[in-house]
Amino acid sequence: MIVYFFIILILTFILTVLTSRWLIPKLKSHKMGQKILDVGPRWHKSKEGTPTMGGLSFLFAILVTTAVVLPATLWRREVRELPALLLTLLFAYLNGAIGFLDDYVKFFKKRNEGLSAPQKYLLQLIAAAVYLFGMKLTGSLTTTLLIPYFGVVLELGPAYYIIALLLLTGVVNAVNLTDGIDGLAGSVTFIVACFFGIASLVSGKGVFGFPSVMLSALTAGACLGFLVYNFHPARVFMGDTGSLFLGGMVVGMAFLCGNPLIVVVAGLLYIIETASVMLQVAYFKLTHGKRLFKMAPIHHHFEKCGWSEVKVVSVFTVFTAFMCALAWLGL
Repeated sequence: MIVYFFIILILTFILTVLTSRWLIPKLKSHKMGQKILDVGPRWHKSKEGTPTMGGLSFLFAILVTTAVVLPATLWRREVRELPALLLTLLFAYLNGAIGFLDDYVKFFKKRNEGLSAPQKYLLQLIAAAVYLFGMKLTGSLTTTLLIPYFGVVLELGPAYYIIALLLLTGVVNAVNLTDGIDGLAGSVTFIVACFFGIASLVSGKGVFGFPSVMLSALTAGACLGFLVYNFHPARVFMGDTGSLFLGGMVVGMAFLCGNPLIVVVAGLLYIIETASVMLQVAYFKLTHGKRLFKMAPIHHHFEKCGWSEVKVVSVFTVFTAFMCALAWLGL
């Protein structure tokens, strides 16, 4: 398993780097540059025109790596584990397709607004429902929910699916909101992916062995490869194509580990980013125009407090590593 993990990680890393190197000039030639909103930090205006939709590079890299590695899986006679792996990848790619559609609309309309929030969420709900239906149909899912740290297992029956739908769509959107400055989403998600990889390799508590290991290695390799071009100063942005896809991978890893709620602990930064936006909007409405943060999501608040992008990414990544260490206790 450990050998598989590093082979998958390295192969995905190399393919992501090579594909990004080829893709960036293509995106530039098609003038698919990011438009920066005027309400954002003024220093972000210098990023306008940076190619977006760069997430296509690791979507392709993961697809190729999966096609190469799966025959080895079949040779090991782990066919029973394939449905969970393939369905989780399908869920991530469906979210990536939603992100691609959103990015395409932004590009086509030459503005920083793509699909409306209701349109995007409806599509995400459909993707999540397809995932849950497929997992249940193949026997890869039960309606029991483990409560981290307490060791309590609840049989929720139909209510499980409501919680699962909210968790799936919530984490996907939370990762999307985290993608706001150079290297942040990639760095944080790399740490989370490593956590799930180590949990699958060492703890032995994952429901699905090889799929958990493979998904975490694919995600870690993709993030690391993309950071070669996305770390500050970024030469490419992943766009919603990449961030929604990574969101699907992150929450998928939690489900494959048989402990979905642990993603709330390991990925607490994603939750904080989302909560900062919700609190900002609620406070703005209640106080008729006052702001709780200088800007939301919260990474922009720290920027406006004088933190450099590198400092924000570094601190948020260390915080995520700390939360992953705490999450280990809840496995």
